[in-house]
Amino acid sequence: MNVQTAEMTSSTASAASRMPTYFIPHGGGPCFFMDWSVMGGPADTWDKTEAWLRALVSTLPEKPRGIVVISGHWEESAFTASTAVEPAMIYDYYGFPPHTYELKYPAPGSPALAERVVELLKGAGLPARTDPARGFDHGVFVPFLLIDPDATIPVVPLSLKADLNPAEHIAAGHALAPLRDEGILIVGSGMSYHNMRGFRTPAATRPSAVFDQWLTGAVEAAPAERETQLAHWGDAPAGRLSHPREEHLLPLMIAAGAGGDSAGVKVFGDNVMMADISGYRFG
Repeated sequence: MNVQTAEMTSSTASAASRMPTYFIPHGGGPCFFMDWSVMGGPADTWDKTEAWLRALVSTLPEKPRGIVVISGHWEESAFTASTAVEPAMIYDYYGFPPHTYELKYPAPGSPALAERVVELLKGAGLPARTDPARGFDHGVFVPFLLIDPDATIPVVPLSLKADLNPAEHIAAGHALAPLRDEGILIVGSGMSYHNMRGFRTPAATRPSAVFDQWLTGAVEAAPAERETQLAHWGDAPAGRLSHPREEHLLPLMIAAGAGGDSAGVKVFGDNVMMADISGYRFG
């Protein structure tokens, strides 16, 4: 085998094993672990989302060595990665059945991966630090109880930056892109529609559909155009009607930025509580 052929083979192997990135809807509170009719909806409200999340790992090229999860429920003045070895549970939801406050997700943390995340972010000129105590909020443990129910893959939570600047979150994704070739899965955990006053009312129906159509078009655009559109999501049709505050959308920006030149595609869609929701994959 000549050098050129060897290099091509190595490059092909690397591309084949490169992790994709994901933006997932993490649902409402502990929604997958209760009879949803308790909350006034059909019992099967979240069944389709649950089935998709349970199958997610089977779509990957290999089992991840670690997972970095950007949750819409954690904001800091600088991007912050948890170095907790045994992350605690953060039950940051209210008014749900008592048993949902006993859910446990015993996946290990990874201080080394957290330090690598901070190294990459600082290397890109972005403010970043570690937090030795941050645990798993429900944007992490609720979906990951489905994605990796055996809790064998180390998980590192990563915060949003509290100014919620979309371009800066896309830049953070760019910085983290090398992790994809290191066996690390990057997951943005939020919701493509998140207007709490709209859910379960007709006020959600048309705005969520209009914004979902725009968002899917933006994600599936060529990478440079994708990033331009996502950075200006607030100008999108029904953008602010779908996200009065954007903390549940910003995890998508990191996933998209880390996607780099990889194509983006809508890989999941459903209508829950009268709103369209979607999941996206890059690469």
